[in-house]
Amino acid sequence: MSQDNELIEAARAAAKSAYAPYSDFAVGAALRFADGAIVTGSNVENASYGLSLCAETVAAAKALAEGRRGGLVALAVAGPGEAPLTPCGRCRQVLNELAALGGTDPLVLCCGAGEVREVRLSALLPQAFGPDSLGTG
Repeated sequence: MSQDNELIEAARAAAKSAYAPYSDFAVGAALRFADGAIVTGSNVENASYGLSLCAETVAAAKALAEGRRGGLVALAVAGPGEAPLTPCGRCRQVLNELAALGGTDPLVLCCGAGEVREVRLSALLPQAFGPDSLGTG
């Protein structure tokens, strides 16, 4: 199994753990790091909709809580439907922060049932605001 296929399957498996009782839109994300580790997350909805968390944000928070500070090389996002699923704007920003910690531009595998689209995070979030934007360095 290729590394991309392994990452896609990890994202699809993570979607099965989603807590999505309001939208019934289960999403999984899998982040791969330079050391080969894969960290997964699934979306977590809340009755107060604004408090819901996307799969990518859950996976990034989990990685940071495990002490990962950089090394993000690729990620896959998988959900229901045929069309490839891209990270939302908030998740693009969260992923950019994690990637910026290691100076990477991860490959994003946007997965649908019928197609997988590959794109770099920088193409999804051009001219991103990140740690360097604060001018404190």
